[in-house]
Amino acid sequence: METRNITSPIGPYGPGSGDPQARKQLLAGVTLVNRYTIQEVIGIGGMGSVYRARDMHFPNVVKLVAVKEMIIMAPDPLVRQNIVQNFEREANLLATLHHPAIPRIYDYFSHDDRSYLVLEFIQGRDLEAVINDADGFLMEDQVISWGIQLCDVLEYLHGHQPDPIIFRDMKPSNVMINQNGDVVLVDFGIAKTFQTGIKGTMIGTEGYSPPEQYRGDATQLADVYALGATLHHALTRRDPRLEPPFTFAERPIRRINSNISIELETVVHTALQYTPTERFQGAAAMKDALMNVARKTGVLAKMASAALPTPISAGVKPIWDFKCEDEIRGTPTLNQGALYIGCYDNNLYALNAADGKFQWKYPTDGGIVSRPLVYENNIFFCSEDQRLHVVGARTGKLLWTYYTENRIYSSPRISDGHIFFGSDDNDLHAVNVNSGRPVWKFTTDSPIHSTPLIANELIYFGTESGSFYSLDFRGAMKWRFQAKRAMTSSPTGKGQAVYTASLDGTLYALDAKSGWAIWKFRLGKGTVSSPAIADEFIFIGAADGFVYCVDIRTAKEVWRFKTENQVSSSPAVYKDSLYIGSVDGNMYCLEYRTGRLRWKFETGSAITGSPVIFDDIVYFGSTDHHVYALFA
Repeated sequence: METRNITSPIGPYGPGSGDPQARKQLLAGVTLVNRYTIQEVIGIGGMGSVYRARDMHFPNVVKLVAVKEMIIMAPDPLVRQNIVQNFEREANLLATLHHPAIPRIYDYFSHDDRSYLVLEFIQGRDLEAVINDADGFLMEDQVISWGIQLCDVLEYLHGHQPDPIIFRDMKPSNVMINQNGDVVLVDFGIAKTFQTGIKGTMIGTEGYSPPEQYRGDATQLADVYALGATLHHALTRRDPRLEPPFTFAERPIRRINSNISIELETVVHTALQYTPTERFQGAAAMKDALMNVARKTGVLAKMASAALPTPISAGVKPIWDFKCEDEIRGTPTLNQGALYIGCYDNNLYALNAADGKFQWKYPTDGGIVSRPLVYENNIFFCSEDQRLHVVGARTGKLLWTYYTENRIYSSPRISDGHIFFGSDDNDLHAVNVNSGRPVWKFTTDSPIHSTPLIANELIYFGTESGSFYSLDFRGAMKWRFQAKRAMTSSPTGKGQAVYTASLDGTLYALDAKSGWAIWKFRLGKGTVSSPAIADEFIFIGAADGFVYCVDIRTAKEVWRFKTENQVSSSPAVYKDSLYIGSVDGNMYCLEYRTGRLRWKFETGSAITGSPVIFDDIVYFGSTDHHVYALFA
């Protein structure tokens, strides 16, 4: 375990008189391990405080973190060792978790009688405070949305590999509502990996914990019960800690809050069954039930179309923007702190991703819509000048070019030592990644704007005649599927299926091995947008101005969101949000599970390229000639 110094010009702790807990707290201005400067206390627990601090490792950016402290006061050395081990176990557990509703862990260290976790700072309030501060009952649609999100994070924990994780302390005070109105699960201090047949000590919170947890027998179904108790509290404002244990059946939700639908009351009632086998048999089943309630009551459609208080974009301001000399129609690429993006002024630009400062530009003889690809410190991209260009990532100096017989809109993909891309000369080209020499080309019956997908040791792409091909790495065709109109959309894959879309107004799921249609989903109009996948959802935009979310298992529509013009941009998913541009000039941020609008940012013209999100920053270009960076 690493021990580091704690420094402060005035001493690290509070005054020597007054409240004993206050005397133990760190003062504002204290810097831990020469890196984390304490700003204020944001929470107090039984064994220490939680602080908001600034990470000084990033001097040019105000990066806030949460510092969770544990003060070890036990005199017995064995007890002290056990406490430290438990705290270290929480750190190790968090380090294995990657979910948008779980704070990321950045650091862990100990000094003298204190141990510290450095975590992602969540701007917001806990659900208990939200309930207590509300003027009346919370809205049903909001509670359903939070319930779906909490089911999602529990499903993730329960499916954790190699060992499932039981949270064991679901309650409103452990659920943060962030600035976007979404949930973040905090305090994993008593979460533990689940082992069949092994009982533990009774631990949890009275009122929220199920009866079997009092016997030390907590399974995944204990978390289902506690989530039911949390939702019951949110819907009724009746704190179960103040009621006799296990008496939820005596306090039906609709008897207290008549505005709640009977369907939602039934879901919560099922989760709160005394006998575990009578509850939902997992978080996924409870999430499906909540989604069904949202569909049946119309809440899902309401959430998808509901606008936030206007003006939506008032709080969304660029971190930076950079002006080019013509329209930007394509998608940027981010690599090692640099942002690369093509423009219709014929240049490929390299910008500093932190501040948008110009680094270099490389001129071609045509507009660039192709998305750059970084490989071994070189940038590969195509242009309307009929060429594949390869330049150095640091200098922008030309290494080599490869000529085709017509303009290129497809973006390159690299696999197995080859670069694959399509051209308006009707060929899919395979080029040696090191020498730039042609390996083979596959001739189709029309131009290829689609960017190839490399998956299952095969290459998939569409053409402007509506043909969709599967080739092996030798350029031999494995199968061909025919749509009614052009397939400009670039395919994506998951498992043994390939997903693509067409100007014929259809989103297709095709068997990756045979090309047979697994299902078809009808859009309102045709599309050039490329689909994106998250969880069991697939997302796509269309010329009818809608962004669609479709259940990948059933081909049923989950939600749709209306913009003010056609959607040519392709969606990008980051954490629990979906980002997509529209020809109406706005970049939209939607909650991807419900389609609820979080914010939109207006540019001066159409957005046809797709955004890229990294480290909580979204980057994209607009036909107003600007490249933008926004906080996600």
